[in-house]
Amino acid sequence: MKRRPKNCKHTAKLVRIDPVAPEPDLIRQGVDVLGHGGLLVFPTSGLYGVGADALNPAAIQRIYDIKRRPVHHPILVLLADMRELSRLVRQVPQRSEPLLERLWPGGITFIFEASDRVPEVLSAGTGKIGVRLPAHPVAKALAGQFGGAITATSANLSGQPPVSSISALDDAVGDAVDLTIDAGRLAGGPGSSIVDVTCRPFRIIREGAVSRKEIEAAQID
Repeated sequence: MKRRPKNCKHTAKLVRIDPVAPEPDLIRQGVDVLGHGGLLVFPTSGLYGVGADALNPAAIQRIYDIKRRPVHHPILVLLADMRELSRLVRQVPQRSEPLLERLWPGGITFIFEASDRVPEVLSAGTGKIGVRLPAHPVAKALAGQFGGAITATSANLSGQPPVSSISALDDAVGDAVDLTIDAGRLAGGPGSSIVDVTCRPFRIIREGAVSRKEIEAAQID
């Protein structure tokens, strides 16, 4: 029997998962939701995110609607393996490879030129895509079993604080998704750092979980 947390909202579609050794049946449940165009809340790192098939425009539009997110704000995605980048990006600049190898997996998102397969609604018409390789065991397992890109925008209403526990999840988000995967209280902290590697030199758009000093130290001339 699946365990459900006590005193928690959204229990009709909520499962509690082991954050260190995720139960395979619960991962399969999440993958099934993604594969059928559904949305789920899941741990992305120190914060919870909203996941969908990143190549499903209808599912992505649901995220914008639920979060009340401005349509000109792109949504980043998670991949399980760097080798899958070729499906989403036009090219991986050779000069960016040391950064990827040193800082992935972890709390850093890299911006690339998006391939033609990427829905315009995901990139918000920018022609670019933000990609991250997660370190959290649940996020890694979901991305690996799904075999494709998963969105990872924060599980909050636009403009509101991100959440590190399901108890803080807004009803407008928790009641609208198809499944919530509760991995307990997460570490919190800032979101991922964002670095645009399409520029020369690279541009740090946001300093977050990975410091500017760490990013600069990882670069090789």
